[in-house]
Amino acid sequence: MSAHRIAIRYAKSLLDLGIEQSDLDKVVKDMEVVKKSLESRDLYLLMKSPIISIGKKKAVFNRIFGGKISKSTSAFFDIMIRKGRENILPEIVDAFGELYREYKGISIVKLETAVPLDDATVRAIREKLAASTKTRKNIEMQVELNPDLLGGFRLEFEGRQYDSSVAYKLKQLRKNYTN
Repeated sequence: MSAHRIAIRYAKSLLDLGIEQSDLDKVVKDMEVVKKSLESRDLYLLMKSPIISIGKKKAVFNRIFGGKISKSTSAFFDIMIRKGRENILPEIVDAFGELYREYKGISIVKLETAVPLDDATVRAIREKLAASTKTRKNIEMQVELNPDLLGGFRLEFEGRQYDSSVAYKLKQLRKNYTN
């Protein structure tokens, strides 16, 4: 079975555990702590290493996260490490985030613009996206400035990209006239 499918199964189990124990908000915060911690290359490599024993990995994990994450999340990770799945921890964390957003009906939308937008414009874009059938009803908007767009905007969400930038249109014109 692929690591991705295994990660989804573990993430689903953790999500179900959080829902069942009415502890989902805590679990989400715990996963954010773990995700942030995995940005440390040392911890990432430790979890991925087949050479380091499970006992040492458990000890390091408990030392790092002891008292920082809930008991149910800690017990989940203990089982996961005991089963030898710590090597896919980053994938489990990512899969959990996606399953949680799906459960809560949240879409993450990245909006790139060449110039800063006012709050009313960002709110209008968010409302249009929420009303569409292409996104989930709750929108988390990440607005970024990208002067290379020259004008217009670029949207990315749910594996799709909509590019209405001047740079893209110029590129298309160049492509059409050079062929």
